[in-house]
Amino acid sequence: MAIELTEQAQYQINEMRKQESKEEVYLRFGVKGGGCSGLSYKLGFDYEVKETDELHEDFDVPVVIAQMDRPIIEGTTIDFKQNMMGGGFTIENPNAIVSCGCGSSFKAKDREGTPENC
Repeated sequence: MAIELTEQAQYQINEMRKQESKEEVYLRFGVKGGGCSGLSYKLGFDYEVKETDELHEDFDVPVVIAQMDRPIIEGTTIDFKQNMMGGGFTIENPNAIVSCGCGSSFKAKDREGTPENC
């Protein structure tokens, strides 16, 4: 499995999915260029699975990942944490070698373990 969703993340995502208008809704997770460290995460809902996607149904939540994003997010854990200030998703990516202060931007290592040019 490319990613791991904690029980707390699965619960929160399912609560959010209930607000969607369509019955078949997927969690789409991936990366895009941008942010102060070169890459940033994409996390949201989608209603289709493309030919270039992988569909993972190992959780209570169906997860869609673009095949080209898999090497960068392999082994990532998505969690949801609640505190007095509210709550939010946290992403722990073992392939991120540099992260910005806000935690939503990162630079990934390549397969040899060196920084990947962004």
